[in-house]
Amino acid sequence: MLSTVSVSESSLTSARSGFWRRFAAALIDGIALGVVSGILRAVLGSGGGEGLGIVISLGYYTYFHGKTGQTPGDAVMSIRVVDFRDQPGQPIGYGRALGRALMSIVSGVVLLLGYLWMLWDDEKQTWHDKVVGSVVVPAR
Repeated sequence: MLSTVSVSESSLTSARSGFWRRFAAALIDGIALGVVSGILRAVLGSGGGEGLGIVISLGYYTYFHGKTGQTPGDAVMSIRVVDFRDQPGQPIGYGRALGRALMSIVSGVVLLLGYLWMLWDDEKQTWHDKVVGSVVVPAR
């Protein structure tokens, strides 16, 4: 079950979620999205399936990260995307969540450099985190 408990500001100054926890959450979400896309392709036919899959993925991440800061995969891995800039510890809202989802495509297209950026960034932010002012923290 997704939790709506916010992260305290003190956790924003110290704890960040690491690469492998974030990778596992993305893998879980990817499997769930793959199943949904597969079902839709079977029902609707294969024409236009890729575009529909992208729209579904953008909607999925926008909804969950915008509303609670936590997708089902994030919840399983006990992590949360939170605001680092305007209202620390709170969900980033739908507009910034959509921007983050769109920028995550760019992060992946450039040889995954945008995702790997967190490995040497002090705040463990990816490019899509930096663009919208978010961080990924352990959910408590």
